Amino acid sequence: MSKFTVIDLFSGAGGLSKGFLDAGFDVLLGVDNDKVALSTFELNHNGAKALSLDLSDKKVFKDIENTIGNRELDVIVAGPPCQGFSLSGPRNFDDEKNKLYLAVIKTVKTFKPKAFIIENVPGMATLYNGEIKNEILKRFKKMRYNISCKILCAADYGVPQMRKRLIFMGVRKDVGEPHFPDPIYDEKSYITCRDAISDLPSRESELGENTDIYNDFPKTKYQIKMRGKCKVLSNHVGTNHTTLVKETIALVPEGGNYKDLPEGWGESRKFNEAWTRYDGNKPSKTIDTGHRNHFHYKYNRVPTVRENARLQSFPDDFVFLGTKTQQYRQVGNAVPPLLGFALANELIKILEKEFK
Repeated sequence: MSKFTVIDLFSGAGGLSKGFLDAGFDVLLGVDNDKVALSTFELNHNGAKALSLDLSDKKVFKDIENTIGNRELDVIVAGPPCQGFSLSGPRNFDDEKNKLYLAVIKTVKTFKPKAFIIENVPGMATLYNGEIKNEILKRFKKMRYNISCKILCAADYGVPQMRKRLIFMGVRKDVGEPHFPDPIYDEKSYITCRDAISDLPSRESELGENTDIYNDFPKTKYQIKMRGKCKVLSNHVGTNHTTLVKETIALVPEGGNYKDLPEGWGESRKFNEAWTRYDGNKPSKTIDTGHRNHFHYKYNRVPTVRENARLQSFPDDFVFLGTKTQQYRQVGNAVPPLLGFALANELIKILEKEFK
């Protein structure tokens, strides 16, 4: 049969749709307002188009139609921001601040895909005692979708990171019922930081180049998987820390944080994630869009963009464009591709009527 099709709304660099691409989907389009992230998306998605659009503008539907042509749209995936909810409250769901989330609902209503995936932070599940979540479920049910939501942990699907996300899965009533993928890993078998990045150059004595070479063989199955057939090491550039910062990091033990620093050290940053050194024998903490608070489990520096990308399960041939700060933001904002891959494979079963 022909490939199922998918478009990615609020795509950023396209981590979620990368997972769908690897599962065999035909990725038609990524939509975002970050033009640099869209350049990254277009480079890494096998000919998919990228559109810089304001999804709250009704005119965008015509742009999307013109871009995908006469292709039937099977799946929409989206990761809309939800800043407005914390301000406007559940009784004002249609508030202007929530326009981006509403745009996803309107896009699904317009194109009527067979299924959709919406990703967001776990806190949305309990925001206003779950009223926001329930309102989203109600609206899609009115549009004749069977819909369910669940908090998934990326580490359960082979991602070396304890990243939890609330996932909404909707399936059109004439197609089937939503069904989430079963976990593949558990705490005893999680992929660790060391499993993920121990083969990469140390970047302690030199910062490296944006395009470089490997200086070691892969040591684990995960590293072999991430390298694939890639011969060029991209986005692995170190950070030029001050002597004081390096000395401070050196005082933090593996798996420790600011609480382990001697009195008088690290005074500039004292909060939950400050001066956190990864534990090489565990998955990483959630990768964020910055690069100031988490440190390599072994070396006295922040992880490189490539190391963060590995911890997010981006393969090494997925190249990030833009400044280093922009690259970090693209990686941190992304859904891990391996989580997307697990969701995509589950949707394939549903779309092929395996769950009846």
